[in-house]
Amino acid sequence: MNFDDILSEINGFGKFQIVLFLIQVLSRISLPCHFLLSNFIAAVPPHHCDIRGIEDGGLFGNLTFNQKVIVGIPTERDGAPSSCLMFTNPQYQYLFSSNTSEETYPVKCQNGWVYDKSIFRSTLATEWDLVCNKKWMNKATATVFFIGVMTGAPLFGYLSDREKSCAVLSNVFDKTVKFGRRPLLLVSYLSSLTFAILSAVSTSFVMFAIMRFLTGISLAGISIISIALNIEWCSTKHRTFSGIIISLDWTLGNWLLVGIAYGINEWRTLILAATSPLILAVMVWRWLPESARWLIANGKAEAAQYYMMKCAKMNKGSKGLTTIIPEALLESVESEREGKKFTVADLFKTPNMRKLAICTGIVWFGVAFTYYGITLNISGFGLNPHLTQFIFASIEMPMKIAVYFSLEKLGRRRCEVTALLATSLLLFINIFVSKEKWLIRTIVGVLGKSTSEASFTIMYLYTTELYPTVVRQNGLGYTAFLARLGVSVSPLVVLSEEAWHLLPACIYCAVALGSGVIASLLPETLDAQLPEFIEDIEKTRKQSVRREEIQSNMHDDLLPTLSA
Repeated sequence: MNFDDILSEINGFGKFQIVLFLIQVLSRISLPCHFLLSNFIAAVPPHHCDIRGIEDGGLFGNLTFNQKVIVGIPTERDGAPSSCLMFTNPQYQYLFSSNTSEETYPVKCQNGWVYDKSIFRSTLATEWDLVCNKKWMNKATATVFFIGVMTGAPLFGYLSDREKSCAVLSNVFDKTVKFGRRPLLLVSYLSSLTFAILSAVSTSFVMFAIMRFLTGISLAGISIISIALNIEWCSTKHRTFSGIIISLDWTLGNWLLVGIAYGINEWRTLILAATSPLILAVMVWRWLPESARWLIANGKAEAAQYYMMKCAKMNKGSKGLTTIIPEALLESVESEREGKKFTVADLFKTPNMRKLAICTGIVWFGVAFTYYGITLNISGFGLNPHLTQFIFASIEMPMKIAVYFSLEKLGRRRCEVTALLATSLLLFINIFVSKEKWLIRTIVGVLGKSTSEASFTIMYLYTTELYPTVVRQNGLGYTAFLARLGVSVSPLVVLSEEAWHLLPACIYCAVALGSGVIASLLPETLDAQLPEFIEDIEKTRKQSVRREEIQSNMHDDLLPTLSA
């Protein structure tokens, strides 16, 4: 009897799993609050040069504000005042006609900028004037954060798979559990809180960037460990449902961020408010169970028995209590291999694992690159940023419900390929829709966001099912690393519009298309038991090779007979 059978015997989805999910909601809703925070704290409000320094002895001072803007700032092609240029002397001729033949020589802003504070009272751009020739620094804030997430993903993935003892952690945490999922989650909670608070009180852009980088490293632990812990406590037939339920945390956090950002338009306070759910997460951490799968895979049968008994009692799965003995648990995952320590390198040592790692890595890069390319560009649809973010968040709920039923009928691979190809198609369509047709652009953009969200939701569940338990966190850490690499590059792609205004959309479209093609190479996992060891992944290939050899031998034996 394997572990999935034992888990099913004690009711693999009951009160125990519900409590587990609810405890982790508090931490997981903080993820979108931080991952999408740049949409608000790095927003660039309308601005123009500060022209209060322009004086000519009297007349300029008597003009209205709008008249000062007309004579002090050149206009762009669309008639809007320039954001980065000004005149050193008032050009009064523009009060009477914008089509004057008199030659003018605008210069870069001399005395700073004036910002429209009707929507945002303060942002990173207004705090440190990250506009015009410094606008790349504003875009880089999201990149720096996601580089931190990219760095933290393999780090926490490696540590949460480790069984090695640490004296300090052993005293603070459970003496039976060394690293594992549970202790590393608390480390993630506390470090995320600390660095987020420090970023909110930053006195310089450099300090802010460093703190956001460290916040990203810390939040990566919550992102990858929580999803694995939840999936590992669910039986095979409930994995799809649990995977979708877990993903709803992102939708709730998205809505929470919109509500907080709408009420708080000052970036420092907004960071603190977005981080506050982690305080509650720390308080309820003590009731969080360790992964029984991880414990058994590392030979800690007695600790696993404690949590399995607790699960059986809460789920009223009394008929399976007789199977929850240390010996049976160890046999369920063949724990004689417990002495071996696994690292990211083990993902590439055998043929099937290597193919799996390469394909999932490429797909995750494309999924995250495309998703955040759409999500972090909420200003490109011509609507209020809060309204756009709310629409993006709201479309996720019906999409995830549709994903649930699709996964049960069509399987993981087909749904993932369809979602990515649909995203690519919708991005391609929007290339040909002009910005003046903002309603059509928004509708197509929202549909593209929904299919991109679907691909993200599916891949989280799909990846946890593809990797065996002994390297699952390493696998999630590795794929999260490549996903965050995609996210880190994604905001900077927007800067390529200066070369050609359609280039960013073309890049996002091409990456989504390529990822969809690669996803078709992954194996199907619908209704399959979670693999425990790398041998479980390689077994399929060996059986396939053996079948080919048998078929070949049969063919050779039949040839003489047929010839006769």
